[in-house]
Amino acid sequence: MNQEERIKLFEMSIQMAERELDFVEKASKTSLGREPEFDDKDQDYYPQFSASIRQEAASMARHYEIFYCLERSIRDLVGDMLFAKEGATWWENAVPESVKSNVQKNMDRERDSAMTMRSAEKLDYTTFGELGDIVRANWSTFSDTFNSEKAFSRVMGNLNLLRGPIAHCSALAEDEVVRLRLTLRDWFRLME
Repeated sequence: MNQEERIKLFEMSIQMAERELDFVEKASKTSLGREPEFDDKDQDYYPQFSASIRQEAASMARHYEIFYCLERSIRDLVGDMLFAKEGATWWENAVPESVKSNVQKNMDRERDSAMTMRSAEKLDYTTFGELGDIVRANWSTFSDTFNSEKAFSRVMGNLNLLRGPIAHCSALAEDEVVRLRLTLRDWFRLME
């Protein structure tokens, strides 16, 4: 694992430590002053949602944040490693045609919506599953980072299943919260 990958892992460790501090704050019913208050604009609408939905959202926020950090770090890792190997033409040379086609459709749909484009980077328009497809299609580039292609596929598959309820605003069952933590451990074990 190179220095940049170690820094990214360190950053993710910090994020996870922040989440643990959240648990301490909640358990001790105190605030360490780490979280920003709601914007006044949010106060116009937020209280109109039921208390149970707000409580569920607060509970799910930590899972979303962890998954956001994980997915962003995977996107960065994929882009950085393929750029290092293939240069500026890595997207054209290393990405499967089916992924490029789907990305173009996603970008066109977003452009046609007249909303602000989410990114100038094509990689940001891939699905989570397509990130795994890109890695598997370029396994020789990633074989020094991940210790097993079969384990990589299994962990990515599990993460993709866990991502569903997180990304689509459904509560994670208690067992799935445990599974998410274990799968995150599996992810980091892949890079040992």
